[in-house]
Amino acid sequence: MKTGPNTRTLWHLWKALVIGFILLIIATFLHVSFGNYLGTLLDKDRLTAEDIKAIHLAIEHKKKRERSENFDLVENGIHVKTGLANDEHLPLIIGACTSCHSAKLITQNRATRDGWKAMIRWMQETQGLVDLGIQEPKILDYLAEHYAPKEVGRRQSLDVDEIEWYILELE
Repeated sequence: MKTGPNTRTLWHLWKALVIGFILLIIATFLHVSFGNYLGTLLDKDRLTAEDIKAIHLAIEHKKKRERSENFDLVENGIHVKTGLANDEHLPLIIGACTSCHSAKLITQNRATRDGWKAMIRWMQETQGLVDLGIQEPKILDYLAEHYAPKEVGRRQSLDVDEIEWYILELE
C-alpha cells in the first residue's frame, strides 16, 4: 500500500501529539512530586537570608555528624575521633589509654620516653593502671615519637647592626 503525502503528514502529527502527551505527563509528575521544593529553590523572593543560613547550618551539622560517627576517619595524619596522631600503634593507645581518660590528656602533654614511662608508673601506682606487659615498649615508642617535647619559644632577636638598611624613595 502506497502512502501519500497526507498520510505521512498525519503520521508525523500523530507522533508529535503522542510525544507531547508523554512530556505533559512527565511534567505533571515532576510538578506534583517536586513542585514545592523546586518552587522554593527557584523563587528567590521566598528564600530569605535566614532560610539560606539555616540550610547551610543544617548541611554543616550533617557533615559534622557524619565525621563524628566515622570512628576510623583520619585527616592530615590525625585520628579525627580522638585527635591522636595516626600510626600502626594507635589502636593500642586507644585501648590502653583512652579507656581511663580522654585522649586530650595525651595530646596536651609532652615528654621524653623516660618522662612518659614515669607517667605510666605514676598511673600504675596511684590510678590503678594495670601492667602493660609486652605492649609497654610499643606504647612508649608511640608516645615518644608523636608527643615528645617541642622546642618552642620566641625567635631570636634581630641584630640591627647587621641589617642593611635602605631609604624608601617614593618619587
